[in-house]
Amino acid sequence: MERKNFLRSLLIGAVSTPVIMDACKKSSDTAATTTTATGGSSTGNCVVAPTETEGPFPTKAPASYVRSDITDGRSGYKLTAKITIGNSNNNCNALAGAIVDIWHCDAEGNYSEYGGTGMQSTNYQSVHFLRGRQTTDANGLVTFTTIFPGWYSGRATHIHVHVYNAAGTSLKITQIAFPEGSGSAVALVNGYSKGMSGYTYNKSDNIFSDDSTGIEIATVTGSLSAGFELKMQISVPA
Repeated sequence: MERKNFLRSLLIGAVSTPVIMDACKKSSDTAATTTTATGGSSTGNCVVAPTETEGPFPTKAPASYVRSDITDGRSGYKLTAKITIGNSNNNCNALAGAIVDIWHCDAEGNYSEYGGTGMQSTNYQSVHFLRGRQTTDANGLVTFTTIFPGWYSGRATHIHVHVYNAAGTSLKITQIAFPEGSGSAVALVNGYSKGMSGYTYNKSDNIFSDDSTGIEIATVTGSLSAGFELKMQISVPA
């Protein structure tokens, strides 16, 4: 039983106007403030990443999308996601050879591989954007090229992560949160064309609200014009 139930009344609004990468510059295009996560992103404090729900939109065939660039034609501000996997059974030292799947919504708040239902009206069942798999290097690192996620009703901006060992055994399903507040990347992106009216912040999100030490919050730097970089350490028992 997962420690949290996913929203029962998840509503996703489709937005008709696409956001064009590098074309939708805003007057607030300034560098995002660096925010370092506590615990989970600290090399001096070995903390196991919390287990979270994979949500209603997990990748249906993860091994089919072994790729570092998961953009797959979706428009949005560039995001380079650098995720380091550590072994919490070995002082959180780098875990080489781990398999890492990530997935997240597009700029409009929609997921690929799903749709045409009450949970997501836009039908994207036949496409596979913003999903991918990589294997960690000797430093426990995987790097994905993607876009900055949008948001949908009831959730803060987030990325889903599923970590397996080299044999394919599941080690951890978790989620990555984004720093918020003035100067943050979330504030700069401003919900793309949706804006931030009705946005659910981390403190009210049903997944992240109990993360009092911020171990699920990544470090995010960058700007609208140059793109953003996310760094996160996720330690798992291996």
